[in-house]
Parts: sequence; structure tokens; C-alpha cells
Amino acid sequence: QVTLVESGGDSVQAGGSLRLSCVFSENTITRYSVAWFRQAPGKEREGVAGIYGGGASTWYTDSVKGRFVISKDDAKNTLYLEMNNLIPEDTATYICAADPRKFLLPVYPFNYMGQGTQVTVSS
Repeated sequence: QVTLVESGGDSVQAGGSLRLSCVFSENTITRYSVAWFRQAPGKEREGVAGIYGGGASTWYTDSVKGRFVISKDDAKNTLYLEMNNLIPEDTATYICAADPRKFLLPVYPFNYMGQGTQVTVSS
């Protein structure tokens, strides 16, 4: 069982930046597909960004390309999401995820999910 704990959510104004972190309970970050999802009130959960193929490749949903950067620190078992130029539409609970399937994109459900951290962007 992999436990994921997110942090870094906050309330910011449009145009601001945040960095989210997710600490993994086990040293699986190098072998698993890892990702960030988000869920806004009344909306379905959506994949935001992912790292797959053992860390060789990244994926972003179109609405965050050029603004968000996903990265990981294998030595710290930590996944990050750097979010820049935030807009009100980015308001959501951001959820860290992991899956043992090596080439899984976050357009599919992941096996392990964290509890989430809240990001609120005001105009």
C-alpha cells in the first residue's frame, strides 16, 4: 500500500504561483507512473500532469501547458507541481496519484490517490 501526502495548497490571486508537493511512503516514485489530478466542485476529476516511463516522459493537459511544470526528486520520494500564472479556473482540490503501470497517463484512473490539497485562485 502506497500512501501519498500532499501539501502546498493555498489561496492566491490570479497571476500568482504555487508549488505543490507530494511525499510517497515508499520508494516507488522511480518505478511507478505518477501524476497530479484536480477536482473542482461540481466537476469531474481531471488529469493535470504526469510523469511516466520511469521518468523519461511528461504529459500535461492542454489548459495548463506552458504554465505548470511537474517534477520529482527521487532521493526525497517527492513529487512536485509548479503552478505559474494561475487563473480562477485552476481553483480545485489537487490530488497526487501513483500507479505501478509504467506507461499510464492520467487520462485513466490511478491505483493510489492522496487526500488532496486545496488551491483557490481569486480574480
